[in-house]
Amino acid sequence: MNAAALAYLDAFHFLRPWVWLVALPVATIWWGLRGRTRAKAAQLGWIAPHLVAALTVSGTTKARVQPIDIISFTLILIIGGAAGPAWTRAPAPFAAQTAPLVLLMQVTPSMEGTDVAPSRLARAKQKALDLLALRAGARTALVAYAGSAHVVVPMSEDPGVMQPYLEGLTADVMPVEGRDVAKGLAVADMLMQREASAGGVVFLLDALSAADVAALEATWSAVNPETERALASLSFLYLLPDGTPLPKGPQGSVTQQVTADGRDVAAVERSLASAYQRARLADETQPWEDRGSWFVWPALLLMLFWFRRGMAVRWAAQVVFLAWLVQPGAAHAEGWRDWFLTPDQQGWLAFERKDYDLAAGRFADPYLRGLALYRGGAYETAATEMAGLDTAEAAFLQGMAHLKSRGYRDGVRAFERALEIDPDHVGAQQNLPIARQIVTYVETTQEQSDTGEDTGIGADDVVFDNESGKGEDTQVQASQDEVAQHLSTDQWMRTVDTRTADFLRQRFRLEAAQEARQ
Repeated sequence: MNAAALAYLDAFHFLRPWVWLVALPVATIWWGLRGRTRAKAAQLGWIAPHLVAALTVSGTTKARVQPIDIISFTLILIIGGAAGPAWTRAPAPFAAQTAPLVLLMQVTPSMEGTDVAPSRLARAKQKALDLLALRAGARTALVAYAGSAHVVVPMSEDPGVMQPYLEGLTADVMPVEGRDVAKGLAVADMLMQREASAGGVVFLLDALSAADVAALEATWSAVNPETERALASLSFLYLLPDGTPLPKGPQGSVTQQVTADGRDVAAVERSLASAYQRARLADETQPWEDRGSWFVWPALLLMLFWFRRGMAVRWAAQVVFLAWLVQPGAAHAEGWRDWFLTPDQQGWLAFERKDYDLAAGRFADPYLRGLALYRGGAYETAATEMAGLDTAEAAFLQGMAHLKSRGYRDGVRAFERALEIDPDHVGAQQNLPIARQIVTYVETTQEQSDTGEDTGIGADDVVFDNESGKGEDTQVQASQDEVAQHLSTDQWMRTVDTRTADFLRQRFRLEAAQEARQ
């Protein structure tokens, strides 16, 4: 049994254990009726066995399964489903369903060695791409470290962003010589603190000294899940020749030798997934997911035995059918799914398939309907849906929808309302200052355009809301440099027009110089 299965087994419990009290009369009735069957079988003990077989009706002997057995077991399963078995947490709407990951790559002259073909660094880049492919678009970041540590690519779901920057990583782009693994882990932790769920770090390196392990131990003890921080997993993938003794990492970390096939990255991904599930199970802010349907489906299958000849309870299915026919017209099923699943359950199934249009049509809960609309890109409709709800999460989602549809001032109002309801709401705290900065930028730029100030040549058209009425409405002529200042990091990286290695070298030197001044 793997670690994830053990974690689920340890977390197994019932949300409504008191429901099991109903099983006591069921067990009592079963024992009483079964006792009558045993008594009848005992009365036949004085007759010769071959005559008993000829004179008795099939089903009256002790060894056969009786109708009361099937009925009782079916009822027990239904009671178990009603008791609310749970062993997983309900997924958070804005949290990743797979663990976010930071790839922490050592970029030093020793990584240029060719004892691991074609070179240690080249193989490390290949393994990074293999891991990206295995994670199928999960949020991943890339950090390079030597004597200093630098974010190469921030968290992104697009693996295509990563590849050109991996190609540009060479030892000569790093501004400070050395191998400061603790500094690299600190940068990775900084990235992970911005994520909504726990994640992991994978080191791609060729050496780890005792001093490095001690430094990592100190950092790792501060960021492991027991302290409710963001890192749940620490893995080391060594770029060393076969047969080389691998250094031991910090306690609780995973050490793996690079292999020619994909076994190494598969092992790392399994370790990360297991640690992620344990972290989710330990997250007390998320409710438990009711898994009662896992008990109900076997019960429904057992009910099929009631149609067999010789069963004394064939009338039960008829009673259920008649009850369904006489129920009010508003409750009639529109399809077979309505017999077994609530509208919200049907909507969630569609949501997990990423069929957000269908999910929005199925959800009865307005918040879930608004969430599906938001994920499906219907931002204005999602904002309208959230406007009628008085919760911090609904106000936050409304603000995000306004930002996506470029209604920045409305987004500011929504985030402010979320903080009025819940002053500790992390998402609103992080996004409110950003939305205010965008509103200020729109108004300032528009005022400059009205005074005739030139904003640059070779402009792109950027459209914003301008509710305050400062200047003409919403069209801003901005130079490429000004536009880049307000693009996301991923979008900005796509605009880089120089060689990747040159760009990284220059950026890393600026960051190292800024860190030295601080």
